Amino acid sequence: MILAEYAKFLQSHNEALLTHKTTPLKLLPVWIKTVIEKNPKSNVEKIVHKEIMYAQNENGDYIIVGKSDSGRVLVSALIKFAKSYDNYTHSKWMEMVEKSYNTNSL
Repeated sequence: MILAEYAKFLQSHNEALLTHKTTPLKLLPVWIKTVIEKNPKSNVEKIVHKEIMYAQNENGDYIIVGKSDSGRVLVSALIKFAKSYDNYTHSKWMEMVEKSYNTNSL
């Protein structure tokens, strides 16, 4: 459920991901910050509020920590999902480059 919401967020940034302007790991704190900064209404937002702590300093460095054991598992799952999504977008980018290369060499 939470990974599905994060996946929707990543899909909304698909163009930037496919052109390597950003990565899923860079977008993870953006998504978490967005969820934490608003009043939680959905179950996903309530869980993120309850289980994840987000902090950022004046230099823009951030930390994401699980507040409990289940929060740490959630943070770990989000990071693993971001890495796998990065692999997926990289393979899609490689397909686009290969297709472009094969089209141009005709």
